[in-house]
Amino acid sequence: MPHQATIAGLEKRLFLKERELGALLEITQAITHDSSEGDLYKIYQFTLIGQLGVRRLALYVLDEGAFRLKVNFGTALPNDSNFLPAEVASWCHSPTCFVKELGLGPAWEHFELMVPVRQLESVQALVFVGTLHGDYASSEALSFLETLSNILLGAVANLRLARQREALLVAESAVRREIEIAQQVQQRLFPQSLPNNGHYALHATYQPHTEIGGDYYDVVELDDHRLLVCVADVSGKGVPASLLMSNFQAGLRTLLRQGVDLVTTVRELNHLIFRNAGGEKFITAFLALYNRDSQVLEYVNAGHNDPLLLPDTGPPQPLHEGTVMLGIMPSLPPFRVGIAAMLPHSLLFTYTDGLTEVFNAQQQEFGEEGVLRALVRNRYLPLPRLHQELLHCIRQFNVNGERFADDVTMLSLRVK
Repeated sequence: MPHQATIAGLEKRLFLKERELGALLEITQAITHDSSEGDLYKIYQFTLIGQLGVRRLALYVLDEGAFRLKVNFGTALPNDSNFLPAEVASWCHSPTCFVKELGLGPAWEHFELMVPVRQLESVQALVFVGTLHGDYASSEALSFLETLSNILLGAVANLRLARQREALLVAESAVRREIEIAQQVQQRLFPQSLPNNGHYALHATYQPHTEIGGDYYDVVELDDHRLLVCVADVSGKGVPASLLMSNFQAGLRTLLRQGVDLVTTVRELNHLIFRNAGGEKFITAFLALYNRDSQVLEYVNAGHNDPLLLPDTGPPQPLHEGTVMLGIMPSLPPFRVGIAAMLPHSLLFTYTDGLTEVFNAQQQEFGEEGVLRALVRNRYLPLPRLHQELLHCIRQFNVNGERFADDVTMLSLRVK
């Protein structure tokens, strides 16, 4: 008889282990399928009921600093029991605790035990169990319940992580598309060709620091004898800067078609930028109007790096006459248009501050002096070669070599 009792006990244990394995199989199959978080909790509930015979249980999971009710069956917990404060976890220092000793109140009297579910010594969930089935009243069975709950929590965490990755991929894709659109918009801002002819030569170089730069240049033939050149730099980078610069370009082209003078053009552009950016962003700009009949250059420098006018004879002239940067105030103070003679073989060199704000290992700046030295030394080169030489100079000077801290834009006009 004792031998038969031993066999019966072993058979019962084997039966219970089979049920536990069945429970694990239920959970793992649910994990491998495309289940929602709610589905996982339901499968956990049905597994406990069907495979382990649990009849009363409440699962609280730590979420945003409190334990929140995720699974509840066989109980009549009131609505105000949907969450428990995080300190409840510190009330139980053993693998299991009797609920009646925790002092949670009458709503909890149908539960017998609380099983803290720990991950890396931290309690992540609380399982409240009612009167246990006789087969599952052992500490071994409660340990398995904790293991099953841990598997569930891991599955939920992995599901959330997968959703976060998916959301991140969607967001990255949206950002990438936004960048592509902004790049396309920006490329359309630049003139597709420059009006090189028997009267003057032009060349532009643009090297963005990031995928979407904040520099802009334009060349517009107003009529047979007048040519407008513009170089501008918007504060900030990325899509917002690109959008603001597109507004600037649209406004400039509209004003040019209306035939207004330089002062009116600059004032209207300032008003446009301030209206669009609310004073939070600004644009530095240089606008110059060359008349080949009179051989005069009229210009306005709006807070921009001083372009350089190099006559065939005589010293270089920095072009600084103008006003403050555009967009920092609703109306500009009074300003004057600069005037300079631009005789044959003169060179107008305009650029943005990415060309000057380059530093060597001693933190010395290339600066306007470096630009002027390189320009005077190479001024009679063809304009593409001139720009290449300037880029070579700042690469040699730069402690970071090819990596510049800002966009680099150059626009040159040589009178023939």
